[in-house]
Amino acid sequence: MAMATASSGLLCFRRPYLPTKLASSSKTSAVSEIGFVTSQLSGIKISYNLPYLSNPTTPPLQSIVARRVCPFTGKKANRANKVSFSNHKTKKLQFVNLQYKKIWWEAGKRYVKLRLSTKALKTIEKNGLDAVAKKAGIDLSKK
Repeated sequence: MAMATASSGLLCFRRPYLPTKLASSSKTSAVSEIGFVTSQLSGIKISYNLPYLSNPTTPPLQSIVARRVCPFTGKKANRANKVSFSNHKTKKLQFVNLQYKKIWWEAGKRYVKLRLSTKALKTIEKNGLDAVAKKAGIDLSKK
């Protein structure tokens, strides 16, 4: 049986000292030992407050981790080989050059902070933010 001790808000579990005669003597000592452990734990509330376990259909890290994909052009990482001098090939990823940029949105009369690739930035400079966002199907009013 593990015994819990609380010190300064930290909960740690450790095994209580049991002599060999007491541990192997009878079932009554095991029952009294369980009663001792539960009486020690009676004042401690152990709860698991994990919000992502409440709905098992949604993955827990989807909203936390930003993907390395440009929303305007759809560019994403490319798989490539890293070739050494001895022609030994190892797999590597070539990521997209994503940048956080504040771009003036003329229709909304405000700046919009976007995470986009440098290729999309050049396309926006050439065609305009409204045209590129409309082609990509992005609603800028939400951002």
